[in-house]
Amino acid sequence: MPISNAELRERLLEERARLLEQVSRLGENTYRGTGYGNHIADDATETYEQAKGVSLRRNEASLLWQVEHALQKFEQGTYGICESCGAPIDRARLKALPYALYCLECQTRLERGR
Repeated sequence: MPISNAELRERLLEERARLLEQVSRLGENTYRGTGYGNHIADDATETYEQAKGVSLRRNEASLLWQVEHALQKFEQGTYGICESCGAPIDRARLKALPYALYCLECQTRLERGR
């Protein structure tokens, strides 16, 4: 059974709530360092963990932007339309990735750099 726009919108709203919580939590933990440790290995571990936290936060923030953009497209009446070629995005793709901006063909072309 095909997924409805209402179901897709609900999934986007749920994903937005999850991402907002995750970005907030990662932001709290990113810079909570204790300063210099007693051993260089402790400092290196702390630096690695901070860098990992920043990377995770950036990734979650990027996903949040994509979800927000998809919700804006709902409001504009353009949800499910490829931003590159203007063709409808396949429903199966939207079910798997409700914040997809491009049809599979355009996404593949973009990933290959063409």
